[in-house]
Amino acid sequence: MRAGRRTAGGPGRAVAALGCWALLLVVLLPLLVLRSLDARFGAALAVQCVVVVHTGAALARVLTDVRARLIAFGFWLFSYVWLGLAPLAMLATDAYPRGFVVDAHTAFVSTALVETGLLAYSAGSAVAAWRAGRGSAVLEPVLARRLAPGRVLLLCGAALLLAVVLIPQQGGLSAFFLSRQAANEAAALAEPSGSADRAMSAWLLSVPAFWALVALVHVPRFQAGDRILRGLRRLLLPLLAAVNVVVNNPISQPRFWAGTVLLALVFGASWLRGPRAFRVGAAAVAAVVLVVFPYSDYFRYDKREPVRIVSLAEQFTSNGDYDAFQQIETGVDYVRTHGFTPTAALGPPLFFVPRAAWPGKPDDAGILLARHAGYSFENLSAPLWIESYMWAGFPSVVAVFGLIGAVGRRIDGLRHRLRRHRGTLAALLVPAFGFYQLVLLRGSLMAIVGPLALLVCIPLLITRKPGRPSPPAAAPEPVAPADRTAPSLCTGGTRT
Repeated sequence: MRAGRRTAGGPGRAVAALGCWALLLVVLLPLLVLRSLDARFGAALAVQCVVVVHTGAALARVLTDVRARLIAFGFWLFSYVWLGLAPLAMLATDAYPRGFVVDAHTAFVSTALVETGLLAYSAGSAVAAWRAGRGSAVLEPVLARRLAPGRVLLLCGAALLLAVVLIPQQGGLSAFFLSRQAANEAAALAEPSGSADRAMSAWLLSVPAFWALVALVHVPRFQAGDRILRGLRRLLLPLLAAVNVVVNNPISQPRFWAGTVLLALVFGASWLRGPRAFRVGAAAVAAVVLVVFPYSDYFRYDKREPVRIVSLAEQFTSNGDYDAFQQIETGVDYVRTHGFTPTAALGPPLFFVPRAAWPGKPDDAGILLARHAGYSFENLSAPLWIESYMWAGFPSVVAVFGLIGAVGRRIDGLRHRLRRHRGTLAALLVPAFGFYQLVLLRGSLMAIVGPLALLVCIPLLITRKPGRPSPPAAAPEPVAPADRTAPSLCTGGTRT
């Protein structure tokens, strides 16, 4: 009787929770952003209201889903904050964090471009959910890979060796607790032309240290016969934790990466894989992104002014961290001036080819947009929406976002299916990629594809295909005397 009441009340509670989240995200927060603004209604703002409703409703659905969907959560969280609420404030006031401002037609095309990508993502996700029962011949074997303890220990040794070698080259321990401004200025004075080499050295230090710590936490523990592994774990865990505090701290590292490291460790824990715990954790992350993130750049500069609390609307229209929509507008204006560049799509997958061997290698999209806008600085974002639009217009946006929507939904489904298996690639990689997705969506691709390759390849190297377990020994069945010469064979099923 109790189970029946729980089943009957479950859908009602789910609908009520969805309604509460939708009310907060679709109505209350947008009104909070707009209440102190003298809004100027126009075609672009009308489409932007559709974007806010779409992203808010989708995020509410993820926060109340019966499954933990990390990939969908990362996508819709970025879309809601950076391409939903922030542009709402910008378009209502015609105020932007950067100096380059476009006309009303370009703003309208930009909002339509954002909504087109969101619709394509939703359609791809819906198709993947409809075909979920058919499995995936490519993704499932990959995400089912298991950690190999020997390879994990080799990675731990390599991460510690890289720390011993590269930390002194980067300026010693103290250099990792300087502001990012001071660290960049010191590095530029030491090697004015070696920015790419410095960046790669930093990632070679940060990413292996992160994966070594995560893998050591998740490596399966056996009931007996692993005394050496347990002893090495106790020895290596504090060492790797200390290395990560040094090389992956939020003082000298970008906030998006430091947040990825922390959240991947937290959401990779077994107690957060269930839907209820995930919903609580995801709601906390969303609140932190909205409330704390704007003030988390306190350590970026040497001269630190007292923290001044301002409204969400003022943050969105004055803080350069929310320039994603303005960069999309700049990109639409760039395409109107220079046309589409399909060959630029080759740049990210072939990032490792040096420019000496490829003289016509495409430039970073963020740099192109900064030059087009006439900025004196070039380290700017290029959201995936505008980067794919610069390749071939709206058709390439539909193709790209339809694909990532389908793949993301399939990955979430496979992680849910494998959630009870320890040490799988799904348990490691999906939380990390789910939150690193914010960096991927913000762009530009040329700037992040190298670290992304490291982020994906290292866990592939320390895992192996799951072995087929031997069938359990079965007690022999009683056999009639006449059948002694032909005993029956008992076959056991394999565990999935």
